This record gives sequence, structure tokens and C-alpha cells, in this order.
Amino acid sequence: MVDRHGTPLAVTLTGGNRHDVTQLLPLLDAVPPIRGLRGRPRRKPRHLYADRGYDFDKYRRLLWKRGITDDRPTWRGPRLGFGKVRWVVERAFAWLHQFKRLRIRYERRADLHQGLLELACSLFCLRRLCTVR
Repeated sequence: MVDRHGTPLAVTLTGGNRHDVTQLLPLLDAVPPIRGLRGRPRRKPRHLYADRGYDFDKYRRLLWKRGITDDRPTWRGPRLGFGKVRWVVERAFAWLHQFKRLRIRYERRADLHQGLLELACSLFCLRRLCTVR
């Protein structure tokens, strides 16, 4: 899960034979508190942009109960408005694929691959901190 600038907020590792939507709620729970203005920090995002793989009524209702609005695509073509937001997530995937050990999984153990994934995400955060002033 990334923010609007592509900075990773939370990352999980699952098997290739699992559907993505089953990990939606644990991924939302893994997001740390978001600091901002005075007061209690936000624990959840206000909006969630996802592709059609996450478009299920059951999970949409669970998001609404948590106070998260889902801005889902209602089109079937590649040229309409959803691509204006989705490219941020696709760019983050492209950044992850710059690391050869993440592009092709060589490790048999999941904890080693998870560690490399978290290391890559921390490098992205460091780059973001160095460029934003």
C-alpha cells in the first residue's frame, strides 16, 4: 500500500496462489499512524484506490464500516479517469523491480524475501526524504 506520492506505507508477502483481496484488511491494519495536524493521528486512509481485483461487495461493505470510501473504476476502457491515480501504484511496483532479488525470487525462505522487500521500501522512503525539503 502506497500513499499518493508512491511512498510505501505497508507491505505484506503472500503466496502466489492467494487472491489479493483476502489480504486487504490485514494490509490496512498494518498501516502505522499517520502524523499530520494536531490531535489524534489517523490510523486509516480516507480513500482507497484499487483495481478490479479488489471489487467485491463484501470487502466494500467492510471498508465502509471502517470509514474508508472506495474510489473504484466504473469503466472498461484504458483511457478514462482511473489511470490518473493507478499509475502511482504501478510506478511503485516498477521501483521494486529495479532490485533483481525482488524481480526474480531466488530465496526459498519467505522471511528472507520479506526482509529484502522491507529493505527496498525503506530505501524508497530514504530517497523520498532526501529529495523533499
